Parts: sequence; structure tokens; C-alpha cells
Amino acid sequence: MHRLQLQHRQPRDHPSTAEDTTGATYTVAGMTCGGCARSVNNSISKLDGVTSVDVDVTTGTVAVHSSTPLDDDQVRAAIEDAGYQLATA
Repeated sequence: MHRLQLQHRQPRDHPSTAEDTTGATYTVAGMTCGGCARSVNNSISKLDGVTSVDVDVTTGTVAVHSSTPLDDDQVRAAIEDAGYQLATA
């Protein structure tokens, strides 16, 4: 079983609006090129509420922003559907 490495944003000090997002950063093993990044990006982007996905192949990190709370199991499944795995801590 793989452990997620997550970094959630702090809540904002103002009332919630439709523009507010939540985010988390995941460490993904095995990404080596732009094609890898596109595969992971495309898979995660299909999840409900996801507003942006930023993949950094050099560091192996994927920052996901969503208009709704992220379900880590769904993000993990999307990464696995793309052919990759979360890095173990």
C-alpha cells in the first residue's frame, strides 16, 4: 500500500465564494517526460470539481486544485489509471 504525501491549503479568512478552491500536492513515481505529465494531467482533470492540475516531472509532484473537497482515493485511482503510482514516503 502506498502512502499519500499531501499538503492541503489553509482555509481562507473570508466567506466562501464560487471562486474558492481547495488543493493538495501528491508525489507520483515514474514520471519522466512531458507525455507522462499529460497522461496524469488528463486523468486527474476528469475528476468532478477539479479546476487545475500542475504537474512537475522534475520533482515528481502533482498539485491539484478543486472547487470541491478532494477525495484522495479518487485522485489515487486517476493517477493509477494513467499508469503511475503515488510515491511511498
